[in-house]
Amino acid sequence: MMELNPGMAFSPVYLEIFSSAGRILVFFVAILAQIYLIARIRQTFRFPRRSGSFRSRAVAAAGTAVVLLFALGGYVMATPISWVDPPRAVQLLMFYLPAVWVVGSISSALILIIFRGAGDLGRRAARIRREHTGKPVEAVVDTGRRRFLQAGAGAMAVAPFVLSGYGAAYAGRAYEVRELALPFGRTLRVVQLTDIHAGLFMTRQDLRRYADQVIALQPDLFVLTGDYITNSIAFLPECVEEMARVSARYGTFATLGNHDHWYTGPGDAMAVFRQYGIPLLRNTHRVIHTPEGPFAVAGIDDLHAGQPDLEAALRGLTPGIPTILLSHRPEIFPEAAEQGVALTLAGHYHGGQIKLSLPKRAISVAHLRSPYPEGLYRIDESRLYVSRGIGTSLTPVRLNARPEVTLLNLT
Repeated sequence: MMELNPGMAFSPVYLEIFSSAGRILVFFVAILAQIYLIARIRQTFRFPRRSGSFRSRAVAAAGTAVVLLFALGGYVMATPISWVDPPRAVQLLMFYLPAVWVVGSISSALILIIFRGAGDLGRRAARIRREHTGKPVEAVVDTGRRRFLQAGAGAMAVAPFVLSGYGAAYAGRAYEVRELALPFGRTLRVVQLTDIHAGLFMTRQDLRRYADQVIALQPDLFVLTGDYITNSIAFLPECVEEMARVSARYGTFATLGNHDHWYTGPGDAMAVFRQYGIPLLRNTHRVIHTPEGPFAVAGIDDLHAGQPDLEAALRGLTPGIPTILLSHRPEIFPEAAEQGVALTLAGHYHGGQIKLSLPKRAISVAHLRSPYPEGLYRIDESRLYVSRGIGTSLTPVRLNARPEVTLLNLT
């Protein structure tokens, strides 16, 4: 658990600028990766016993495949597609395969550039050494060594696609139940789901499996902290319907995330939640009475896409009443701690979704954007838990950031 200075927070404006600039940068890097891979394919396709026209056709076919995969992947990531529960074959070929290609191609191009750059540096160093020592240039070429290096470079270039495929087919679905014990002042068994992202990569079958897992955990309180859809309202009713199957002792409560604002609008979302009997807390709270005394569940609107008002969410609460604050984004934590909120639950960052773990820190886009990318944090007696969530955004690939169903044993 990280201890934080109350002033340790990023400006929302800064985060939004960073987010937009980051997306543009990734887009251009992805395009450059496709251009580079096509160029490398053109260099690789050498057929001494074939005509030049055959080589041109082979290169054109491979280049066309690269462009089509990238274009389809980009279209799926950027366009609202309201195809609810498509056939499995269509899902794999039209949605998963292009998405895996986009992620893998960026890493593959980077590896090839590094490998080639290292080779160029090695040859340059050898030339300088020969010039310095005055030794003649050796005319003999070790073809075995060259083939070995080429095979190694090929294997390294293919590895990102294998990892991306794994991250989409298995790692994105192999969730864990993350269990924590925290002081709260009331004995409660709370289950949190966040960043569900119902859509092409989170089907009705997936939603049902997660709802069944929550039911099996027998929560006293079930909370949902935003981003129920990816990019189409068409998926919201089935998502909320599956979550409404959970019957918790003290009820289910929800708050909105940025995707819910972008692709539904608060009014439409509230109507769906109301239809299935789940209170949607937007800058408001509910007081719940237990044999040990009351506690409150408050919810705040999304910090960037919504109209957040923490003061309104807490207004009227008896001072000292244990309170759980639901916030899609975790950056509200310093302000919540200042207001005496005992526990803030958030998500948004997917634990990085694609993350590299180093001995002293983790590296991902999320870890660069926020001081609260995942896990447990504390300011004085207030605590924040940021779940990795169960869904994915932009791409269905998760690497080193497993989906998470969070179980909090509060005492």
